[in-house]
Amino acid sequence: MGLAITVGISGDEARAGLEALRTALAAEGIGWSEPDTPPVPLDPHVPADLPYSALAYLRRVMALVDTGRPVTPARTPEELRADRELIDDETMMFSSHLLCHSDSAGYYVPVDLPDPLFLGDAPGVAGGGMVGSSQGLRAELRRCAPALGITLAADGSLPEAEAHRIGHVDDDADFATEITIWFALWEACRASIAGGHAIVFH
Repeated sequence: MGLAITVGISGDEARAGLEALRTALAAEGIGWSEPDTPPVPLDPHVPADLPYSALAYLRRVMALVDTGRPVTPARTPEELRADRELIDDETMMFSSHLLCHSDSAGYYVPVDLPDPLFLGDAPGVAGGGMVGSSQGLRAELRRCAPALGITLAADGSLPEAEAHRIGHVDDDADFATEITIWFALWEACRASIAGGHAIVFH
């Protein structure tokens, strides 16, 4: 078992968690609730679960891009750890929806927020009370795309042919891990924003 990234609720426990999230957001003046309509389907090539370490590799790319540094593949855990201090420094800016989110739990909601929300010890809100924005995460994924060799359309969308290409990326390709998690998050953002549902890490 690894990280599952889904859009929308499934089961009573998830519904209770999203109700706690709705209540916590309302206390911050943010009016959002999970719609009753079915979630927009994800691309069938999005993996059902991913290794938790995949997020760390993509976060490294985000930190390098945002600090204007060259982005090269990190092929080993040692190469990833070499940039750990930079990643931590960028995370402590508390401005990145990708960097600040929990590795294994929590939500992104389809509300355009400039920065992640920190709800403290709001009861029942998974992920330590940090809530990201689907729109904010999508903007960060767009910034990362060129460094990963992903070509977006002029309007910032992902063309169908490019989605097909990265959905079939070879395991031995440069940035294979980063591209796979990028695509999973991109698809989650697309479905979340289109349908109004939360992205759920679990």
